[in-house]
Amino acid sequence: MLKLICFDMDGVIFDFFNFWAELHKAFGTFEEGKKLTDKYIVSDYERLKREVPGRLWKGKDAKPYYDLVNSIVYMDGIKEIFDYIHKKGFITAIVSGSSLDVARRVQKDFGVDYIFANHLVIEDGKVSGEFLDPIRSGLGYKVKVLKELCEKIGVSMSEVAYIGDSKFDIDIFKEVGLSIAFNSDCEELKKIATHIVNSKNLSEIIEFLP
Repeated sequence: MLKLICFDMDGVIFDFFNFWAELHKAFGTFEEGKKLTDKYIVSDYERLKREVPGRLWKGKDAKPYYDLVNSIVYMDGIKEIFDYIHKKGFITAIVSGSSLDVARRVQKDFGVDYIFANHLVIEDGKVSGEFLDPIRSGLGYKVKVLKELCEKIGVSMSEVAYIGDSKFDIDIFKEVGLSIAFNSDCEELKKIATHIVNSKNLSEIIEFLP
């Protein structure tokens, strides 16, 4: 029996691909940021942290960051899915490699119980260069964080549904009881998903929930 419904954010809760890529655009660092991300996100994540938040973004005014946090658009159907989930009494969580401030926005707007995401530290209105990253890129770490949450609240992984869309959700799809590939172009993810929703309306996942 499902007890916990867990979401990724970028491309699932929000109608855009990657928050950090959008932030590169806002800060004017997209080209260099893309090269660094492609080079290091899997092979040397610590190097990526030093190069991007620790160098490219350090000292930048935080206004473009907060403008982005507050302006990104929710996916269609988000109110309907959370209304359904709350009516049924499910526990809710976000486990995402996106921004913690974005997750806090979702938590405030839709009453999410638990949020886990990466945190770009802002001090005195500037990017500090510090990056707190419990989820990192997502590979392996999403599973670790979700397992720790399940142990804390007394839920088994078989009682979890996870909604994701990218290669970084493959590990977690293999661990949970129900996995929904939402609006995904990752064929490897779709091969292992319990269900596939080829749509940009989140309410369409309701048919796969009890």
